[in-house]
Amino acid sequence: MTQPHVDELAHALREFALSLVRDAPQSSLSRTAAATLSVLERLGPQRITSLAEHESVTQPAMTGLVHRLEAGGLVTRRPDPVDGRACLIAITEIGAKELWARRDAHDAAIAARLQTLPPYDRALLAAAAPAITRLMESHV
Repeated sequence: MTQPHVDELAHALREFALSLVRDAPQSSLSRTAAATLSVLERLGPQRITSLAEHESVTQPAMTGLVHRLEAGGLVTRRPDPVDGRACLIAITEIGAKELWARRDAHDAAIAARLQTLPPYDRALLAAAAPAITRLMESHV
């Protein structure tokens, strides 16, 4: 059993995360496409099987997504130097720009929501930012 304040915080963070997903700014990238580009940006070129595992989708679904991303110039394929039968998927400069534009739009939407709070509440959330970052990093 967890402590009451941990349960309350978990509930608040879950509801906030869901509201962000629900109210996200329109983008040409789906959530899965953006997440896939983000993995490629952070971890470098990956096999389709690794991307599918990371996003909890089937390999055929990831193959279809990679085809669409490749057609849009957001990723490239190249032979895997370890296994010539496989390909590595890498983010392109265009893909990185699309990803950053999506992130900027999300940041602007969140900043607008933060501006609706009183200064004291914004200060509390700012003080919590390092802990939230550590919480996210502990899951990676």
